Amino acid sequence: MSKLTKNQKVVYAKVDSDKQYRLSEACDLVAQTSFTKFDASVDIAVRLGVDPRKANQMVRGVVTLPHGTGKQVRVLVLCTPDKEEEAKNAGADHVGLDEYIDKIKGGWTDVDVIICTPSVMAKIGPIGRILGPRGLMPNPKTGTVTMEVGKAVTEVKAGKIDFKVDKTGIIHASIGKVSFDAIKIQENAQEFLNTVIKLKPQALKGTYIKSIYLSTTMGPGLAIDVKSGTAAE
Repeated sequence: MSKLTKNQKVVYAKVDSDKQYRLSEACDLVAQTSFTKFDASVDIAVRLGVDPRKANQMVRGVVTLPHGTGKQVRVLVLCTPDKEEEAKNAGADHVGLDEYIDKIKGGWTDVDVIICTPSVMAKIGPIGRILGPRGLMPNPKTGTVTMEVGKAVTEVKAGKIDFKVDKTGIIHASIGKVSFDAIKIQENAQEFLNTVIKLKPQALKGTYIKSIYLSTTMGPGLAIDVKSGTAAE
């Protein structure tokens, strides 16, 4: 392990690595564990007792965080001309179709979310190998393939995020910024956890949520008492 800097030592001294914090405690403390000069993200990691290799134990969903993520979300809408004005009025950063598909084929992926209408999915299919690994492929299940492009753009800009359990059984998500006050972080975290709980696979036997950690970009993880994180405080 690399040698800790002076600031890192101060931060790590505030965290009890043997303690499981109540969610409210961790949300109070997490902002104090950031030593970056920028407004770091607050991230949550939830380890589930599922086997992601089994289709009936896959956990994937969407949630609209009450206070957003604090991140400026760049949205591309791929649609036919009749939907362009709706997308632009909702605040989409980029709107079009063929010209953006060509840009993506050329290596451009400078966006956070791509929304499209069902009618253009056939054109997007060939660039799926580019978009898929980057988590940008539109999907009806996450509301990014829809005729209501204006509504979809508004929701994404307001803090709607999608998440999926990874191959190791962990869900990762950013739920705010260090600059958020503790109450906003807690309410975002609770909304996220409530959504994960509702998605518990019926086929699962045994413990669903095994552990929860809260951290900032580059900061130490705070272990959350699972009972406090899965019940409103």
